[in-house]
Amino acid sequence: CFAARVELSWDVGYVYGARDGFTYRRAIGVNGELPFPPVHVTQGDTLVINVHNSLDVPTSIHAHGLLNNGTNYYDGPDMVTQCGIPPGESFTYVLETKNQFGTFWIHGHTRHQEVDGFHTPLIIHSRKQPVIDYDEELLVAFEDWYTTEFNVRQEYINNLKGASRPPTNYAKALINGYDGNNTAPITFVPGKRYRLRVVCMSVNNWFKFRIPGHKMTVIEADGVESMPLEVDGLSMGPGQRYSVIVTAHKSDEFNYIYNVTSYSRFITKEEGLRPIVYTGLIKYKDDAPTKTIPVVSDNQLVWPEEAQLQAYDKQPRLPVDRQIELTVNRFTDVYNVPYSALGSSLYKSVLVPTLYTALSMGNLANNSSVYGPQTNAYVLKHLDVVEIVINNPAIEDHTFHFHGHNVQVIETGPFGSSSTINGQPVPHILSGPWPMWRDTVQVRAFEFIRVRFRADNP
Repeated sequence: CFAARVELSWDVGYVYGARDGFTYRRAIGVNGELPFPPVHVTQGDTLVINVHNSLDVPTSIHAHGLLNNGTNYYDGPDMVTQCGIPPGESFTYVLETKNQFGTFWIHGHTRHQEVDGFHTPLIIHSRKQPVIDYDEELLVAFEDWYTTEFNVRQEYINNLKGASRPPTNYAKALINGYDGNNTAPITFVPGKRYRLRVVCMSVNNWFKFRIPGHKMTVIEADGVESMPLEVDGLSMGPGQRYSVIVTAHKSDEFNYIYNVTSYSRFITKEEGLRPIVYTGLIKYKDDAPTKTIPVVSDNQLVWPEEAQLQAYDKQPRLPVDRQIELTVNRFTDVYNVPYSALGSSLYKSVLVPTLYTALSMGNLANNSSVYGPQTNAYVLKHLDVVEIVINNPAIEDHTFHFHGHNVQVIETGPFGSSSTINGQPVPHILSGPWPMWRDTVQVRAFEFIRVRFRADNP
């Protein structure tokens, strides 16, 4: 088979609308659209995206999960691998899929523009036989959506200077780009086997997704094939993706309801508002009645755990050359505004992109201090296997995304002052012999995670 060169032209600009069905506001779209179309390519293809910036601030894009090995200058983080594209200017990203395939997404990576709608799923179709054969695939994408633009909220908080904090701007949820309760039904044909590609394009909110009356079998996480694992539903943090196989019932006698729960651990629960539960229709037949399924507590259901999944390629645990331990710290600034950071200080953007510094400093590039004390930089030895332990002693859940690498999830377990959360014990899970590879991992409240990767993408 011959690989293709898929070329897109994106004019990134402001659009207006009420995506949640209530609040009309400015957002960021592509070619005048929001949501804008998902991107589909095939394993081995070259994806070329010509980006023109029609905003009044810089922009950039990141293909979340694409490794860009040897082409890090196309990775996208503003002032890390590139300068932002100035207003009125253009930049071309040449993204090589190489041997990668699976479920990804593309989003803005400057000034948190992904919060305001600048994101879309990226599907890289495989040229090989899937883990489990299926008849059809469907895309299910989640977003959290705020009534106010990110930069407006950030500016307000940054200028508080001791004043009282504003009321929390609670996010609504969007499903496939639209208000969660008004999304089009998902149509099943009796007896067919479906691959659901589920993408969590949120920023702060976690999502739980279930189809009561149907089992799911996980076959992919973050663009990596997994050994099949049967679960009742998916619990997803920002940036994570799954593919699951769902087999439709043989009869079209009933339709069914799917449930999507959107929540944040750090937001106080309020019945009917936080968390928010959205429902949609699994349609077998237009006039079929909806089957009532007894409600079951989440604690009685099976959800995929970070260290529970096993990699389909059966790669064993990597031997460790170096360990780095990081702890999530929560503190407040002089104006009592709370922040979370890895280590003792916040990361702050630099004046010169970090990649440019690494390429221009000669032997000094091996000295972490040249990247600035505000970056908390670690310099790794090429091809070393690095183990990272992330400790989260706080009440908030976090996800961590690794640019340019997939990591083996080795272990998760309790950490900090509590071994329970919401009255439930934090489980200790050690991976099996073939740890799952992921690019985005959850570190839940009062939990640690241990991951490993080979530093093979300088």
